[in-house]
Amino acid sequence: MLEYRTRGFNGYSIQYSPFFDSRLAVASAANFGLVGNGRLYILNLTPNGIVAEKWFDTQDSLFDLAWSESHENQVLAATGDGSLKLFDIGLENSNPTPEGPRQDGGFPIASWQEHKREVFSAHWNLMSKDTFCSSSWDGTVKVWSPNRPTSLLTIPTHSCTYSALYSPHSPSILSAVSSDSHLRIFDLRTPASASNHLVMRIPIHSAPAAKASFSSAAATPPSEALTHDWNRYSSSLVATGSVDRLIRTFDTRAPNQGPLAVLAGHEYAVRRLAWSPHLGDVLLSAGYDMTARIWRTSAGIEAGAAVGPGGAPQGPGAIGGPGGEEIGRMNQHSEFVTGVDWCLFGAEGWCASVGWDERVLVWDVRAFMGR
Repeated sequence: MLEYRTRGFNGYSIQYSPFFDSRLAVASAANFGLVGNGRLYILNLTPNGIVAEKWFDTQDSLFDLAWSESHENQVLAATGDGSLKLFDIGLENSNPTPEGPRQDGGFPIASWQEHKREVFSAHWNLMSKDTFCSSSWDGTVKVWSPNRPTSLLTIPTHSCTYSALYSPHSPSILSAVSSDSHLRIFDLRTPASASNHLVMRIPIHSAPAAKASFSSAAATPPSEALTHDWNRYSSSLVATGSVDRLIRTFDTRAPNQGPLAVLAGHEYAVRRLAWSPHLGDVLLSAGYDMTARIWRTSAGIEAGAAVGPGGAPQGPGAIGGPGGEEIGRMNQHSEFVTGVDWCLFGAEGWCASVGWDERVLVWDVRAFMGR
């Protein structure tokens, strides 16, 4: 396990570069994001451990980040003042020190200010690489182009929206989860009518589809949904994580049947989810209980149930049972774990996590299996 300390800054998000297996970006905030500056770290994995290649300081907290999918040196940051800032790590600070270039990278190359409250998520379109999206506590999701000074589209959700993502299978499908305990799916190809491109609104707290063997699973009270992620191998499979400590998976082809699986285990809110890019049935989660957990969602699916590409489950599951199981746990953090991400390259188990304990950890999931 490798470790790096973000001294004076509490981590909020971490993401591997889509171009290099040894480069990470971390979004962080001073004073736990309540007040003060933010810092975007660019970290390199070297034979001597994790080394800070560069960092960018901001006037307000940073809550999320997204690497550009079209430019290897550009990173987007979501800030607490309602703005989005694009940084280029290939540019040197215009005020070098006598010893050489400064590690603090200077100013952003672009900035967008339209959200009225904190921007809590940012995500780059994985297929149409010239757009990205953001979501905010102001109850909107916005679509942007790095080449335009204003947003291309504003989609109201009418509730605090903690997470917005593009589908990895379609450049026009956008999803969001909010404080009203709903998963929303938007199709940007549809007319901009009164529905604002909304094609699906799934209540996350609903009960699994009725089935005798799952009769003990019931609907739960609504709670804020903090995170979600699309499965890379099944175009209709989405996982959500909520304040009620539960992880749920949904099949967007059957939005009315309830969750496929309800995974219990976290002792506090689930803060971040990431499906494995290598294995279609493995999910990584980060929680406020100071743990990162590994789940296999296909484990225990009853005989005859449909299984999608990569082993993704396609039948209903029950709490802590047929829908999946926890297969590993990493508990080396000493504060909230706020971000996790998988390395896209090399061996299938490497990932990174970040938390409020001012620590970045890079670790092999396989070493924690069965704990």
